[in-house]
Amino acid sequence: MGNTFGHLFRITTFGESHGGGVGVVIDGCPPRLEISAAEIQVELDRRRPGQSKITTPRKETDTCEIVSGVFQGKTLGTPIMIMVRNKDTRPQDYSEMQKTYRPSHADATYDAKYGIRNWQGGGRSSARETIGRVAAGAIAKKILRQATGVEVIGYVKRIKTLEGIVDSNTVTQDQVESNIVRCPDSECAQRMIELIEETGRSGDSVGGVVECVARHIPKGLGEPVFDKLEADLAKGVMSLPASKGFEIGSGFGGTVLTGSEHNDEFYTDETGAVRTVTNRSGGVQGGISNGETIIIRVAFKPTATIRKEQRTVTSTGEETILAAKGRHDPCVLPRAVPMVEAMVALVLCDHLLRHQGQCGTLKH
Repeated sequence: MGNTFGHLFRITTFGESHGGGVGVVIDGCPPRLEISAAEIQVELDRRRPGQSKITTPRKETDTCEIVSGVFQGKTLGTPIMIMVRNKDTRPQDYSEMQKTYRPSHADATYDAKYGIRNWQGGGRSSARETIGRVAAGAIAKKILRQATGVEVIGYVKRIKTLEGIVDSNTVTQDQVESNIVRCPDSECAQRMIELIEETGRSGDSVGGVVECVARHIPKGLGEPVFDKLEADLAKGVMSLPASKGFEIGSGFGGTVLTGSEHNDEFYTDETGAVRTVTNRSGGVQGGISNGETIIIRVAFKPTATIRKEQRTVTSTGEETILAAKGRHDPCVLPRAVPMVEAMVALVLCDHLLRHQGQCGTLKH
C-alpha cells in the first residue's frame, strides 16, 4: 500500500497527524550497531514543529521511544520499532476541513481514492508522517558513517528568489545549524528569515530548494537498470510532502551544455584512484556511484494550507471560500532539511547492503 520503502534496509511508517502517535518499523538493520534513543532524538529535534519563529507554533517534543529491536544499547538484527506519541493535538482547528477541500492539498484526492479520510490536520498526508523517516534515517546515517565514513549534509539553497552561496565540498553541519533557516550563507539566511516572517504575517507561504550532499561515497552503489542510484534517490525525496522537483549534478542546467562541456573527464590521483576532474554527473554515472560527492537538489512548493481566502468546493461539490485555520509552516524548507537527509541516507544504506550482498561475496 505504499507505506514501505527500501529492499534490504526496509522501513514502514505508520500514524496520522492527530492520531495517537506516529513512527516506523525498520527491518534489515545489521546487528550489533550501538544506537540510543538520544541519538535518534537529535535528528527528530531538527525536524520537530515549534523549534523557531519561522515554523509552525505546534508544540511537540517528538520524544521517541525504541519499542523493539534494541537490547543493551545494540541492535539485535530484528525489527526495530520507534514510536512518537502525539501530544499537542487540536483537531477542532480542522473541523471546517471535514467537508471543505483545501486547494492543492490531499483532501480531494484522498476522498477520490479511499472514500474516507482523517481530516484532522491532514491525517496520513501530514508532514508528521516523516517522523518515522527521520528516526530511521538517524540509524541509516550511523551505519553509513561506521561502514564507509559517508556523511550526508542538507541545507536550504534557495527560498523563493533568494539563493545562498554554498560550497558543497566544504559545507559543514555546524554551518547549516548556525541559523534557524538552515542556510549556511549567513547573510542570505537573514534575508530568507525576514521573507518567511513577512509572508507568514500576510497569511501566505513560500517555497524553495533544499540541496543535499553525500561525501566519501564508495564506488559501486546502485543497480544499473530500474534501480539506478539516482532513480531511487529521486523516488525517496520525491515521496516527501510538498516536494515538486528533483535534480542531480548539473540537473536541468546541463541541458544547455554540449557533450564536450558537460562530460566529466577522468584522471588518476596521487593514490592511484580514478577520479573525475569535474562532477557534473553529481557522483552517479550509469546509475552507479563513481566515488565523487553526490549532489542533489529538491524543489518544495509553498505550503498548501494558508490563511488567505481561496475559492474551493465542499465534498458535495458546492462552491465556497476557505481561509484555513490551524498551525502551519509559512515555509517548509527549514524543517525539510533533515527529511531530505533521512531519505538520502536510507537510499544509500539500502544500496550499500545490496552492493555488499551481491558484489562483496566473491572478491575480484
